[in-house]
Amino acid sequence: MSLKNVLKKLTSKASLSSLKTLSITRRLTILYAVATLSLLATSAIFLDRILITDMASEDNRFLAAEVHNLRMLMAKHPHNINIWKEEVERGAQASALTYIRHYARIIDTDNTVAVEAPGMSRVVMCSSFPPPSASDVPPEEGVRVVGLDKSPLLLVAARVDLNTPVGGQKIIQIALDVSHEDAIIADYREKVAIVLFAGMILSTLIGFSIAHEGLRPLKAMRKAFKSIGPGRLHHRMGSREWPDEIAVLADAFDGMLERLENSFTALSRFSADLAHELRTPINNLRGEAEVTLFKARTTDEYRQVLESSLEEYGRLSRMIENLLFLAHAESPDTMLRQTRIHVGEVIEALLEFFDPIAEEKGIEVTASGDAEMEVDPTLFRHALSNILSNAFQYTPSGGKITVTVQTGDDGAIQVDIVDTGMGIEAEHLAQVFNRFFRTGRARAQHPQGTGLGFSIVKSIMDLHGGAVIVQSEPGMGTTVTLRFPQP
Repeated sequence: MSLKNVLKKLTSKASLSSLKTLSITRRLTILYAVATLSLLATSAIFLDRILITDMASEDNRFLAAEVHNLRMLMAKHPHNINIWKEEVERGAQASALTYIRHYARIIDTDNTVAVEAPGMSRVVMCSSFPPPSASDVPPEEGVRVVGLDKSPLLLVAARVDLNTPVGGQKIIQIALDVSHEDAIIADYREKVAIVLFAGMILSTLIGFSIAHEGLRPLKAMRKAFKSIGPGRLHHRMGSREWPDEIAVLADAFDGMLERLENSFTALSRFSADLAHELRTPINNLRGEAEVTLFKARTTDEYRQVLESSLEEYGRLSRMIENLLFLAHAESPDTMLRQTRIHVGEVIEALLEFFDPIAEEKGIEVTASGDAEMEVDPTLFRHALSNILSNAFQYTPSGGKITVTVQTGDDGAIQVDIVDTGMGIEAEHLAQVFNRFFRTGRARAQHPQGTGLGFSIVKSIMDLHGGAVIVQSEPGMGTTVTLRFPQP
């Protein structure tokens, strides 16, 4: 199979597909061996062509020189055939002592032999030679034939015009035995084949060693990966020295580990908070049930227990609904059903809903500004309702709540809800978006809260690509800003 076919087979679609399933070490070894073999084969073919061309050029120059010498001799002695014969025999004897054997023959135009080197008739016939070249033009290139004794020969023929009344035209035939050169070329090609085979074996071994050594960091990284579990998410791959290519992978893996650790920590904290929040109402329900069953109760007492239980059930129901809403809002498959609304109309409708509380507590409520914006109306009302509910819950009697809508220079719609409630301490502002987080004063003032309101607001704003900002000062009130970017 030729090298071209080997490369074609190795680069075929099926072969490339099978390479993808190989280990990187084997793949690199094969590719390295193929590349080395291709380079060696190309060099060998190039050198082989040069060797053959140089030898052929040397042979043709030799034949041209022999023809030229005989022409000069015949021109100098056009009638002395003995001198021709001595020269032809001398040349044959001299060549017999070297590895370059050649024969010369001088014939008439009717193929009658005038002078011939000894033994030439047993090697090549007169008819085997090509037509003679023009009289004064030396032959440029010989014709390769197989001699009568099976030896490879290079033949040239040249016409000689003696230009004498008795000389007429003669034809010089020179045959060069190129057996020795063929042997040199065959020996060269045999050695090249050995070099190619040895080179392929050596390149395969070197390629395997290089690939094996080069992939050692990956093996170390695989070992480190196996050591990472839920209890070792704090481990970082970047703590070790890696090659540049692997360091990029280690950094990316560390980033993934950090995200996983944060998510795992948040999930653990959420589980603990959820258990804590569920424990209180369930303990209350259980305690009331146990106390009630301790002895017989009146109808009014049973009614009070049931009413108290309904409050706890309501709290649990709200908590479950809020958690389900958060799970749905944070799902990557959540789709917004956006439409264009008048913000002022929505705010006015919500404030009407809170009118009874405002009247009961004597809270002054004002709203100003309006704008049209693309938003999911249900989610927008949910977010705004949560904030207003907090504002009315924590604003004391006689306080104020102000809702303002304005459009920023960049086209974003901003809704500010300002109350004069008890406010939030500065150290707690960063935690208000954590699930179940409530300050001690908030728990004391409104024990039925779930601590999920701001978490829901933030999730809704994230879905809209917006932002929620909380500014507060204890005793002075709280300002919540919703910022909706518009396309």
